[in-house]
Amino acid sequence: MAGPGIVVVAGLVTAWIAFHGADGLVVDDYYKQGLAINKTIGRSDAAERLGVQAELRFADGRVRVVLGNSAVHGALTLRLVHPTRAGMDQSVSLATVEPGVYEGKMQAPQRGRWHVVLEERDWRLAGDWTFPAAGTLTLGKHFPAPAEARAQREGRQ
Repeated sequence: MAGPGIVVVAGLVTAWIAFHGADGLVVDDYYKQGLAINKTIGRSDAAERLGVQAELRFADGRVRVVLGNSAVHGALTLRLVHPTRAGMDQSVSLATVEPGVYEGKMQAPQRGRWHVVLEERDWRLAGDWTFPAAGTLTLGKHFPAPAEARAQREGRQ
């Protein structure tokens, strides 16, 4: 009798855990999130059509973004999204330093893989980066050399 009794008690405990425990990876409004995916894809396609490229560099609590071959019409926002821990996500509004160059303050992300999203009202670029990282992260198809980018912005090419 003890064997079946233990199984019944274990089943009741498992049912209690299932009904009272929250699954953080499942969202309640999955339908709305599914609809939002179409908008996100549209903004990513717009970045490709517009030829938007960006080079990001993280150093000393600051992030510097250099845009190549693009015209920005609004404010830029940079988001670092952790793949599994939403509480670690960061978002920063970037200020214009000079035409095509933006900067903002940001806490150094913890070690590991992060999803990086650079967006404006009309377009969006995304990529993955593993921290700590040396060098730069390039988003977009082709990023021109600095002299080439400057020439393109000034219309000399």
